[in-house]
Amino acid sequence: MTEISRRGLLLVMSSPSGAGKTTLSRRLLAADAGITMSVSVTTRQPRPGEVNGKDYHFITHEEFGRLRDRDDLLEYAEVFGNFYGTPKRPVMEALQAGRDVLFDIDWQGTQQLAQAMEGDLVRIFILPPTAEELRERLIRRAQDSSSTVAKRMAKAADEISHWPEYDYVIVNEDINAAGAQIDAILTAERLKRHRRVGLTQFVRDLTKGL
Repeated sequence: MTEISRRGLLLVMSSPSGAGKTTLSRRLLAADAGITMSVSVTTRQPRPGEVNGKDYHFITHEEFGRLRDRDDLLEYAEVFGNFYGTPKRPVMEALQAGRDVLFDIDWQGTQQLAQAMEGDLVRIFILPPTAEELRERLIRRAQDSSSTVAKRMAKAADEISHWPEYDYVIVNEDINAAGAQIDAILTAERLKRHRRVGLTQFVRDLTKGL
């Protein structure tokens, strides 16, 4: 198969908590070797099973402040009293090498990322099929207290209101169907002309033989 060099892309998946973006992200990463997860920094405490450096870089508020003040973060946001941010250098290195980077961030971070790197960005918003299903998923995952579940449900309407800011919207009723839609989006976006930086030279070499 003919390989044409391309610049990587930034694939953002956002959703209200519980809509399934983490499950869909893991599915994509397991199936596609061409994309890697952006590991955010955060000031929140690790959840059971989370690994420092793999799920997040868990840092102090003071460390986060230094990264922000040095302009070493592509985006950052405060969520439920904790800060989250994306380190700049590993993302830039991946794009230059033609690797894609997956982001699990909210609408605030997506807006900041769009301001910094609009041309590299592909935005997908994940919706639950119903409000009741969203509530049930939050309860079933058993990661949060009942008060936190209530806070997340109250915040969901505001998060969902930002869906028009995204390039694609997927209703996650069936995880396999939603995953297939994400695969199709990624395939199409990788083939966009402006990302295929080696296309000009390829066409030039091709026409020499005509």
